[in-house]
Amino acid sequence: MTPRPATTAPALRAHRPDAPRELHLWALRPPTSEPPSVSELDAEERRRAAGFLRADARLVYLHAHIALRRLLSAYTGTAPALLRLRRAPCPYCGGPHGRPVLPGPLHFSLSHSHGLVLIGVAASPVGVDVQRVPDAATVELCLPRLHPAERHEVVGTPEDRRPRVFAELWSRKEAYLKGLGTGLGHGVGGEYLGLHANAGGHRAPDGWLVAGLHGCPDHVSAFAVEATTAHRAVLHELPDRIAELPRPAAAEAIAAAEPVLSMALPAPPVPTARPTPTHEE
Repeated sequence: MTPRPATTAPALRAHRPDAPRELHLWALRPPTSEPPSVSELDAEERRRAAGFLRADARLVYLHAHIALRRLLSAYTGTAPALLRLRRAPCPYCGGPHGRPVLPGPLHFSLSHSHGLVLIGVAASPVGVDVQRVPDAATVELCLPRLHPAERHEVVGTPEDRRPRVFAELWSRKEAYLKGLGTGLGHGVGGEYLGLHANAGGHRAPDGWLVAGLHGCPDHVSAFAVEATTAHRAVLHELPDRIAELPRPAAAEAIAAAEPVLSMALPAPPVPTARPTPTHEE
């Protein structure tokens, strides 16, 4: 039997020229129980889920990807199992490992770490990242990979706050690189995404809005969206058992979700000529 389209959630308002463009963010804290079915996932998602050695990591992956499909289904009206998720070509080498993409005008990004999931949906390329605050040893190990000005900022932070400041910076970098579709493989030190991205002689990447989300004590998160105009980032919370609900009920829950946070993002500065950034190998 062919799955029926889901109820459509409120559409993105990017087509309204009189309103800021919107980036929709969806947070989820998945349960530790097994989803009732993985029938909505494709063969590659099932293969990757089976590859997790730890049961808790596998469950987070399953809940995250079922939630992603149900969310995209609510935006597009296409049943979750019928969504064709693919990888865009890498912008550097052309290989099939760029950003995850969906046919059509909708862009999305997914991140999950230690029991927290974040999904971004926008009308232009988007990247999101969430991760747990690392220990001091991890910070010291990763510091040399940062932009020199970013290293200076982290080292200048009081020692007890250094792990969180580093994590917030690293999360912004991951979100931006995921939005580009390159990932960390092409280095994190070429672009400055520190605390003073548009001051003191430093600039954020041209054509992108990058910001962090705050309010979670054990995790940090960030988003990046390709933009030349002002945007509004709107955060919603998904029901923790969204993957266990019947599909019509899941679509209704998504459509009824009220924003829990709204952030106004001013338009990025007009791009100026500057040297092409180098990328670490």
